[in-house]
Amino acid sequence: MSGNKIFIDSNVFLYSLSDDSSKKSLALSYFQKNYITSIQVVNENINVCLKKLKLSKEISFQHGQNILQSCDVKLITKSSIELACKISLEYGYSYWDSLIIAVALENDCNYLYSEDLQDGQIISNQLTIQNPFK
Repeated sequence: MSGNKIFIDSNVFLYSLSDDSSKKSLALSYFQKNYITSIQVVNENINVCLKKLKLSKEISFQHGQNILQSCDVKLITKSSIELACKISLEYGYSYWDSLIIAVALENDCNYLYSEDLQDGQIISNQLTIQNPFK
């Protein structure tokens, strides 16, 4: 997918902490500057590490730092929130999923890698949701 801009969702990065070696290996390959994500994804990853996975603060914060340092991390703006509301109404996604989609669209991404969203769906004739583990 050379030349395409790819946004990575929270659930994909979390597999870098998995016991599933094939998913872990693939997830680790997305810790690179040519992949885009958002500050929301970093925050969600830290929160899941702390609350759901019960990892130490040190490990949880280091995981967040790894994303911050290795990927192109985008901020959420007022226009991101406005677009997320429109996406949620039009496509039926939760507000939080719509916010991820909005930031991907605002940054001209062609693909959104996510295990949680509808695989193959095209949003706004621009962004294709793709489960990278299929």
